[in-house]
Amino acid sequence: MYAGDVWTALNQNGELDVKELKKAAKLKTEKDLYLALGWLLREDKLVVAEDGKTMKVALK
Repeated sequence: MYAGDVWTALNQNGELDVKELKKAAKLKTEKDLYLALGWLLREDKLVVAEDGKTMKVALK
């Protein structure tokens, strides 16, 4: 469920930072976001890059 919401948000918006992604995916907690990111990373669906102090996430 959360992974699908995150995937959809990234598919519609492109690369987002973690704060933007949480809002775009309409997730209530950071824990929910990180669970979804973990699942999608395990499935090799994401690219994660560090941009200064923020983490940027995009679909592969």
